[in-house]
Amino acid sequence: MWHSANRGITDSVAASKTPNLGTREKEANMRNTILKIMMLALLVTLSRYGTAAPVPEQGTIKMDAMTVAELEKAGDQARSVKDYSLAVDYFKAGLRKDPKNAVLYNKMGLAELRKDNLAAARVNFARAVKQNSKYAEAVNNIGAVYYMQKNYGSAAKYFKKAVALSETDATFHVNLGAAWFSQKKMERAIAEYMRAMEIDPDALRHDSRTGISAQISSPEERAQYSYLLAKAYAKRGDIEGCLQCLKRAKEDGYRNLANVYKDEEFSRMRDNPRLQEVVPPPTAK
Repeated sequence: MWHSANRGITDSVAASKTPNLGTREKEANMRNTILKIMMLALLVTLSRYGTAAPVPEQGTIKMDAMTVAELEKAGDQARSVKDYSLAVDYFKAGLRKDPKNAVLYNKMGLAELRKDNLAAARVNFARAVKQNSKYAEAVNNIGAVYYMQKNYGSAAKYFKKAVALSETDATFHVNLGAAWFSQKKMERAIAEYMRAMEIDPDALRHDSRTGISAQISSPEERAQYSYLLAKAYAKRGDIEGCLQCLKRAKEDGYRNLANVYKDEEFSRMRDNPRLQEVVPPPTAK
């Protein structure tokens, strides 16, 4: 499963929106972030719209008398208060006036997604792409829908297309990494997370990178995912991020923590007493 006109699932398919982190607080936040991180970007987009004014009651305004811009704004306001059905009505009214408006199709897809209407969401994202084949956010959002349906191969296909259209968007790399992770293609996943952090060092920390795309269901998967992130952080030399992920992996019962003394990514950290505190060396009793 997210962050302009719909920078979203990025709304990334990106819906949760655009924010940040913090020791004790850092650990708690990291836990939440790890569970959220893969929710593909849809949540990211939704939040980019910001706080909106109160939504007028549906019967008080005749949609036919409103301009496309007014209908779009009203739809955004409805989404901001989680009235997704009303949002869909406004976006539909806008599309009746401007049937080639790719942005409105994408926003309507996001509203349908929040209603758990995945089929309608995908149709609208596809219509957005039909109107604008280079609309990276909409392409990414199609991938997010496939991810939510656990069709990870198709999800990866669309996330790769989104990356090709906008290679410097960290969210798209995070989402592609999630798709590779879900297919057990760990090296590919790490490569995407590394690229995401090159673009934005906080790509794996920000709540804004949360997307509807990925939900890690079992403790075993969460533990494996945390260990994978620890590798990515270690490779970048981010000791804090690495240790936090290793602690989370340990809490979730990861069985192969001793591999930190074998895996190349951790080679520069092995003499660090803090690492040894989290994962005692094999010879320690």
